[in-house]
Amino acid sequence: MLSEIKKLRKTLHQYPELSGQEVNTAKRIKTFIETHHKTKIIDRIGGHGLAAIYEFSKEGPTIMIRCELDALPIQEKNTFNHRSKTKNVSHKCGHDGHMAMVAGLIFSFKAQPFKKGKVILLFQPAEETGKGAYKMLNDKKFKTLTPDYVFALHNLPGEPLGAVITKSDSFSASVQSMTVFLTGKEAHASEPENGINPTLAIADIISAFSKLNHTNPKDENFTLLTPIHINMGQKSYGVSPAKGELHYTLRTWNEKTMNLLETELKAIVARVSKLHDLEFKTEWFEYFPATMNDDTCTAIINKAAKENHFKQIESPFPLKFGEDFGWFSQNYKSAMFGLGSGIDAPALHHADYDFPDELLETGIAMYYKIIENIITDK
Repeated sequence: MLSEIKKLRKTLHQYPELSGQEVNTAKRIKTFIETHHKTKIIDRIGGHGLAAIYEFSKEGPTIMIRCELDALPIQEKNTFNHRSKTKNVSHKCGHDGHMAMVAGLIFSFKAQPFKKGKVILLFQPAEETGKGAYKMLNDKKFKTLTPDYVFALHNLPGEPLGAVITKSDSFSASVQSMTVFLTGKEAHASEPENGINPTLAIADIISAFSKLNHTNPKDENFTLLTPIHINMGQKSYGVSPAKGELHYTLRTWNEKTMNLLETELKAIVARVSKLHDLEFKTEWFEYFPATMNDDTCTAIINKAAKENHFKQIESPFPLKFGEDFGWFSQNYKSAMFGLGSGIDAPALHHADYDFPDELLETGIAMYYKIIENIITDK
């Protein structure tokens, strides 16, 4: 059983696919399930997503276990045999491991099937862009599934290997990216007074944005504005440029703070643009709502960790990364937890990261115990 799950994980790692392009990844998952424990599968949900549905003999709760299909546009630096075969694409967030754990549950169902209820193994596309969960939830095929509970996990480098990390209320940040486009008037570089150069406006906006940072993670009004990219003019030294743009990613612990931040940023851009006589436009994209853990679901996770005799850690504040599982938490009773990937493990999204196979059994044991405790009313 474990050898097959590890083999699947390494195969998925070798053949990663970017968000929205997970055609072959979904096919590999479907083939794996059909080979080892055939069941009803609904595919092409919200793109390349699929759901494997296990219905047991008697009526009972419906539990959904969700994982992610997509990889990242990162060239892998590792040299092991299962390194990525796709140039500039690799599994640097551990989604290969997440998929292997969820698919690996089928062996537990085969060995010890439940007497009632339904379990849905959900493989979601496009998590990294924040689009996948939203598209799945709005797909007619998904609307027929009606889960009572939804659970997910994420591996966490920097935490003890195999430890279960939980958090009440907000588990991960609300994340939003934005671009500010500024347009003035070109002029000869020797006569900048005849044009409208956006340089000073860009400087003013950066300065004003930086004052909105509240980077203490223990503060409920935590706000982090990270400048991502700045572009202005071109390497043409006889031209005073007319156009400029700023790219930022914003993080807060909740939607209320995010909404207030967006309003304030729009006001700053409007005020500075008017001051410098510039036209402006803002674009907002890659939105990840905060993942809000349901209290009942968090208690179920804690109980599963205790009964499995796993080390438990209560996170003192939410995780800073974005997770589009937040869309599930807005619509269903749900919760996400972390699994420690090792204190000295490479960080997520680093070129030398690799999901630790030691976590596969841990994740499967957690998911099985969560399902068992709900379905059997333990």
